[in-house]
Amino acid sequence: MIAEIGHFALILALCVAALQAVVPLVGAQRGDPALTAWAGPAALTQLLFVGIAFFALTHAYAVSDFSLANVAANSHSLKPLLYKISGVWSNHEGSMLLWVFILALFGAAVALFGRNLPPSLRARVLAVQAMIGVGFLLFILFTSNPFERLWPVPADGAGLNPILRDPGLAFHPPFLYLGYVGFSIAFCFAIAALIEGRVDPAWARWVRPWTLAAWCALTIGIAMGSWWAYYTLGWGGWWFWDPVENASFLPWLVGTALLHSAVVVEKRDALKPWTILLAIIAFSMSLLGTFLVRSGVLSSVHAFATDPMRGVFILALLSLYTGGALALFAWRAPQLAGGGLFAPISREGGLLLNNLLLTTAAATVLIGTLYPLFLDVIAKQKVSVGPPFFNMTFVPIMVPLLVAMAVGPMLPWKRGDLPAALSRLKFAYVATAAVALATLAASGARSIGAACGLALAAWVFSATMTELAERVRLFVEPIGAVLRRARQLPRASWGMTLAHAGMAVVIAGITGSTAWTEERIVNARPGQSFELAGYTIAFDGVNEVLGPDYTATRADLRLLRDGVAIATLHPEKRFYPVENSSVTGVAIRTNLMADVYAVVGDSDGSGGYVLRLYHNPLVPWIWLGAAVMAFGGLVSLTDRRHRIGAPARRAGGPNRRRFRRRPNEVAE
Repeated sequence: MIAEIGHFALILALCVAALQAVVPLVGAQRGDPALTAWAGPAALTQLLFVGIAFFALTHAYAVSDFSLANVAANSHSLKPLLYKISGVWSNHEGSMLLWVFILALFGAAVALFGRNLPPSLRARVLAVQAMIGVGFLLFILFTSNPFERLWPVPADGAGLNPILRDPGLAFHPPFLYLGYVGFSIAFCFAIAALIEGRVDPAWARWVRPWTLAAWCALTIGIAMGSWWAYYTLGWGGWWFWDPVENASFLPWLVGTALLHSAVVVEKRDALKPWTILLAIIAFSMSLLGTFLVRSGVLSSVHAFATDPMRGVFILALLSLYTGGALALFAWRAPQLAGGGLFAPISREGGLLLNNLLLTTAAATVLIGTLYPLFLDVIAKQKVSVGPPFFNMTFVPIMVPLLVAMAVGPMLPWKRGDLPAALSRLKFAYVATAAVALATLAASGARSIGAACGLALAAWVFSATMTELAERVRLFVEPIGAVLRRARQLPRASWGMTLAHAGMAVVIAGITGSTAWTEERIVNARPGQSFELAGYTIAFDGVNEVLGPDYTATRADLRLLRDGVAIATLHPEKRFYPVENSSVTGVAIRTNLMADVYAVVGDSDGSGGYVLRLYHNPLVPWIWLGAAVMAFGGLVSLTDRRHRIGAPARRAGGPNRRRFRRRPNEVAE
């Protein structure tokens, strides 16, 4: 009965979304306050019905209701409760329900927290959001119904893919969807602005927090997926430029450009058409990722579905939303021209360069991802585009971006002096040179690439700290005044500092793990020892272990340094009889400067086992830096100006159009 309630709730959600897509638009066009105000309650009602459907499916998983085909195919009564619940979004149907639930959640958030928006803009934003909801609710109801009944009811389920039975995978998809779907709100703001024919600093102030929230969630989701691939798949790496990995990276790159471009609109009333276009492309990249994962055009560990008909439906939605948005942009963008002028050497110019490099990098990743698909369709040829292509094309684009990232914040708005800005980075020059020379001295001339990478990380980090020091006048004023200035800095400024510093940490982690990883593959027998990067790894043997719903071959390893045991490692190879599948269980010893990483393989039949041993320097810094970046974004979200949403107008009649700051608001 609960499943039928969930199914019926989805139908009601579709009806509400259809009304929400039409009525507020008509009200905004006619200037009818009653129809315009209908958008908010409709968005909340849509969330209510989609939430009922989502929690009905979650209940079915929690109680192991195998009369639902979806539950029977993706769950088992012996699974721990965490994996029963995460099984809801571990499959195509359930994950699409999560997708529309988050979409409705964002719409309700705009309805609740966007009350300071102009009523017509708010109504149009929620109407466009409902149009997206209509398409995906139709997709679920007609091609991907999660409440389809199964008869006869099986005694137990088929179980969850063992590779997905991991705490990281329990939370990785929801964060990714928060990012993917979060960019839909920026898209809706862009379409609403095009319909109204007006983009101004207030619009940019409203759209930034929603974009920032999506960016933070996507940053966390990508980092969690990378960490999961590192410690679960057992190949020693953290990123393989898999097409589905790229599909999550593309909206992140474009969303990062959108965040910076919106700053220019807010501060200088410039780059308005470009910012609108970025908002459209960011969500289009999210839709493209949804298509790649669910269409069957790619074979990937990340793929949810292989049904071509579903892929055609999503492709139609992608074409409709993206094509319609671009057509509207082509029609209305000329009306958005104008705004503040600026010199090429200025803060605006630096942010524009940031945008051009980020979008070029995104285009490079997009070409590398889709080229094999196009070639297969057009010429029936199978090719593979892997890490060598992306390393040779993506990295050279990012290097000038990171160099410029340190200089841009030093430039004033409108017109800047590049030599003067560079002269303020003396500490950054010294730190960069010191790190490069220290790397070469410690590792030799073979590590020129690593020296360049770590020097680049030092350049970004030290320049970011220099900019912060200048803001608080460190070493210029007494410490009390410095602390007072630090407390008065806008949280958005602190967030920017944290995000840029986190990027520097990520660069260092990527450099170290790429340049200095050591690998040994050995056929080990009990009692043997092996040397790895100054460590001794002693192999004591293997044991058969019985888990709650699996059996495992577990190796016993001791990690020694200078003859002293410092840790034990227990890599496993697990077999799940219900799913008839095996997975690797990696053992990792980390000191935050490097990881010792061990994987046990198959037996050779005569008492020996294949061991793969890795020493990965600085690899923990990748996820540490990503966490700092996401935290910086969250700090920015707490900025009072984001909660206000837009500047307040001066009192004094309709002709007084200038803006003023609210009390206690600090200029950035």
